[in-house]
Amino acid sequence: MKVLITGYNGMLGRDMFNVLNNESETIGVDIEEFDITNINDCISYIRYVKPNILINCAAYTDVDGCETEIELAYTVNALGTRNLAIACNEVSAAMVHISTDYVFDGLKGRSYVEDDMTNPINEYGKSKLAGEKYVQALLNRHYIIRTQWLYGQNGKNFVKTMLSMAKKSIELRVVNDQFGCPTYTLDLAHAITELIKTSAYGKYHITNNGIISWFDFAEEILQIAMIQGAKIIPIKTEEMNRPAQRPKYSPLENFNWKISGHTALRSYKDALTEYIKENEL
Repeated sequence: MKVLITGYNGMLGRDMFNVLNNESETIGVDIEEFDITNINDCISYIRYVKPNILINCAAYTDVDGCETEIELAYTVNALGTRNLAIACNEVSAAMVHISTDYVFDGLKGRSYVEDDMTNPINEYGKSKLAGEKYVQALLNRHYIIRTQWLYGQNGKNFVKTMLSMAKKSIELRVVNDQFGCPTYTLDLAHAITELIKTSAYGKYHITNNGIISWFDFAEEILQIAMIQGAKIIPIKTEEMNRPAQRPKYSPLENFNWKISGHTALRSYKDALTEYIKENEL
């Protein structure tokens, strides 16, 4: 199987490449190789590579930035995804598209399953949902994977930020009214690798197991890293005064993943413990 990974330099893209490269012919590309927002580049490059499957990890993920750079958000997250789907059709390739819990408004009051009604409340979520719709409309052979609260070895993430600030004795102000499922990109990469070996196309929520607030997650990060004395102050979302609204309760129930016979991912706490210790954070 030949696999092409877009967004290779990102946090999930790197882990996807490292996991798949052990068992498949895997090619990782980023904007330096070709620009997904240019449909001609997409078609010509994918015709040249002829992958059996494309995993799209490329995205504009600055949630607050999307509020002011709306055109860029839609160009990358919606039209870029459309371009990849069209190109996959050209070579009869299947496609994995990575999406987000931000396609939901967080008002359901319990975890979201794959077929729940979407209602994004920020431009990032709207642009990602538009990308999902393009994939569904243009490709029969696709996997749409929603995940959330990612952290991993490559690039910036919440875990690294908390540890860096705590070690510098910087006061941490963390929201305690947003809830989700922290997810280790390495675990997600292994799950995606398992999924693409099947022809069970469709929509999946894939996260580590367990629900927590950002504030409690920050406390667990410092506890596992054995950092004492750091001051963490719980605050409300409104106190952050961020440009983009965030869903307050948007855990993703891995319903389709489980009923398809896959084993639930390990708890976020076990994954976090391994991540901190193995990376010596």
